[in-house]
Amino acid sequence: MRPETEAELAEIVTGLSDPVRIAGGGTRGVGGSDPVLSVAGLQGITLYEPGALTVVARSGTPLAEIEATLEAEGQQLAFEPMDHRGLLGTMGEPTIGGVVAANISGPRRIQTGACRDFLLGVRYIDGRGQVIKNGGRVMKNVTGYDLVKLMAGSWGTLGVLSEVSLKVLPKPEAQATLALDVPDARAAVGVMSAALKSPYEVSGAAYDPAQNQAFLRIEGFADSVAYRIDRLRETLGGGADRSDMCWADIRDARAFHDLEGDLWRLSVKPGDAPDIAARAGAERLLFDWGGGLIWALMPKGTDLRPRLGDFEGHATLVRADEGTMDKLGRFQPESALIQALTKGIRQRFDPRGVFNPGLMG
Repeated sequence: MRPETEAELAEIVTGLSDPVRIAGGGTRGVGGSDPVLSVAGLQGITLYEPGALTVVARSGTPLAEIEATLEAEGQQLAFEPMDHRGLLGTMGEPTIGGVVAANISGPRRIQTGACRDFLLGVRYIDGRGQVIKNGGRVMKNVTGYDLVKLMAGSWGTLGVLSEVSLKVLPKPEAQATLALDVPDARAAVGVMSAALKSPYEVSGAAYDPAQNQAFLRIEGFADSVAYRIDRLRETLGGGADRSDMCWADIRDARAFHDLEGDLWRLSVKPGDAPDIAARAGAERLLFDWGGGLIWALMPKGTDLRPRLGDFEGHATLVRADEGTMDKLGRFQPESALIQALTKGIRQRFDPRGVFNPGLMG
């Protein structure tokens, strides 16, 4: 099922008698036996106002098309959406609807916010086949933030996105990266925390244990970047220039692309990151968001969650074979209270249970 218009999409959903799996570009490795309802046919930028820092696009619009359009005007999606293809070995083209549905956000999240923070409005089809509009198409007309943000990160379990409206930002004129040698994760988190608390507007803070280095990024106007990177170096007592560093490698977890094993994504309090990483006993680690995000490579079939115990955050299984994914579940199991709340919300949005059943509990 691949509708070409919102009206066709609504008609298909209205006529569903069995569950479907919602898909965009098919790059995030969400499998299942249910028939696929693809939004890849809903393409095109319907409104772009560079002066208003706003872009509106149908959900199946390729992310590359949007980024190229913004690039021509010196603008960008500031939340730096990740490309999962190299990590998961998938094909296809990432779509803007998929980015929003999964709330995909990269290294700059620590400074500018997540995808949901840039989401101004949505149009979607609910489980009854109704076309719902929430929020606005430009910043001055935005209302209903709570519902808009609820759709971001719902992974297609509450409705099928047909159009999204996003705030964009100017691209920085320059960037610089400072690399500091650190002995371990605790020292790295300390360095990253100090940098993020500084007045120098750090837009990226990552740590690679394989290199024993923490990386700090500063962006903006060239003169300002040069000044701030020097002051940051003085504040932290040294550091090497890594202006050649590609932050897309951090964004896309490039270190794990060619490694065998299951890959987990841990969202944690940065201060807890060293202890949680130690409990994981991973074969390979990578820290982003100042320690708030940990990528952990584990032997195939390993259930990481019992090793971690109780902590403030969640552990998501990003890459594993189908059997392991079915057994362990992609997402962190919810408490009984949260399960009841989630069930109630889904019942209101999708009373027939036709959208991505079982994906999020």
